[in-house]
Amino acid sequence: MSKKTLVIVIHPNLEKSRINKRLAEELSEAENVTVHRLHEAYPDEVIDVEHERRLVEVHDRVVLQFPFYWYSSPYLLKKWLDLVLQMGWAYGPGGDKMEGKELAIAISTGGAADAYQAGGFHHYSISELLRPFQATANRVKMIFKAPFVVNGIREVSDEELETKAAQYAAFVVQP
Repeated sequence: MSKKTLVIVIHPNLEKSRINKRLAEELSEAENVTVHRLHEAYPDEVIDVEHERRLVEVHDRVVLQFPFYWYSSPYLLKKWLDLVLQMGWAYGPGGDKMEGKELAIAISTGGAADAYQAGGFHHYSISELLRPFQATANRVKMIFKAPFVVNGIREVSDEELETKAAQYAAFVVQP
């Protein structure tokens, strides 16, 4: 049986985003996938913590999809993590709601792939830069999966974007 996947799309202006908008659209027909657009759900940025927890609880896998801003995520994801992943729910005594679930990160970057390596423009690999997300997964006893990355977004052709969108859908629904 296919795993139920929650894709949380965090983009402050998704409608104007060529890459993240297309990736999210590709998932609209996917089975057992819930696409949750965080900025659309909370335009006032007041997060319904209980609703978010219920969403997480009924899914086996969580994918966080966002543009990689300043080596991190958009601020609303940080707020979501701070509010939703509380002691007693996500970790600590009685905090086992995330345990055994998978966490994957799907990001888009302005820089080319070779910019993200030792000696490259950004000096660090994507894996190194995503370490805080991996540490979070470890803390709440999730299984951290390899990320999905679309690099060099300004140079991605329409054909390449369609290929990436299909690859993304396969990434999200993998057994």
